[in-house]
Amino acid sequence: MIISPTNDGSKSAPRLEVFFNMWTFQDLPDHCTAPRGAPHELYAAIRDAGFSGVQDGNAAAAKAAGLMLTAGARVNHPTEIKPLVEKHLAEGQLATTLHCGWGMEDDHQVDAYATAVLETSREFNYPLFIETHRATITQDNWRTVQLVKRFPELRFNGDFSHWYAGLEMVNGHWDEKVDFIRPVLERVGFMHGRIATPGAIQAPVTGELESTYVQHFRELWRLCFEGFLKRAGPGDFLVFAPELLWPAIYYAPTLRNESGGVSEIGDRWEDALLIRDIALEEFAQAQDSTTV
Repeated sequence: MIISPTNDGSKSAPRLEVFFNMWTFQDLPDHCTAPRGAPHELYAAIRDAGFSGVQDGNAAAAKAAGLMLTAGARVNHPTEIKPLVEKHLAEGQLATTLHCGWGMEDDHQVDAYATAVLETSREFNYPLFIETHRATITQDNWRTVQLVKRFPELRFNGDFSHWYAGLEMVNGHWDEKVDFIRPVLERVGFMHGRIATPGAIQAPVTGELESTYVQHFRELWRLCFEGFLKRAGPGDFLVFAPELLWPAIYYAPTLRNESGGVSEIGDRWEDALLIRDIALEEFAQAQDSTTV
């Protein structure tokens, strides 16, 4: 049995739902144009900006604003997965993305995570998406493709900034590398919309729309959307959640300022809106290509 997709129980055509990852609001600089205020004001502003849900947000505030809710978590042992899902179901979460392990596991240990994910998802009919992320069991593309060969029922949260920067995917033949990871791209059921360069995990998007790295991410996202649409049924939706993180954890780029400190480059709120628009454009392209 495959991982349950996110589904609203309707007969609606498969679609993309754009969520806002609440970690994007962490330590915003003064120049950022993001909405601010009390939780009810903040979540209403997120809704009014066109987002239909949040990840890692305040459950009560999200529900009051009419927003759907999903979660993200790290698990350091397969036995942690079932209690986590029970907790998230009680909170009203629709799905959970998972960082599994630390990347030092052998195949037997990796398979234990995969088995626990599949069994728990089946038991609770709950979507669990293993995230492609550094310092986890999916930290490199070769190992993740082998995992898919052993467990084709798995579904993933695609955050390809980790592979694009960490594995320097532009070094060599891009098309060959994309073909190699297609088994993963075809199994993406949730996405974190972060764009990287070959040397930086989180790159500015505003003013860089024609850059090679943005075009590469457009292609990766479109292939994920096509894979989703080819297997999706009525009521299924794929969550796309821009996740733009703060400088203290070495994601958002900075520059030295005149006072000798560092200032964050760019505006994470504006970049999140732009990334959302890119995703919607590529989903429309994927719809056209899968209905021909």
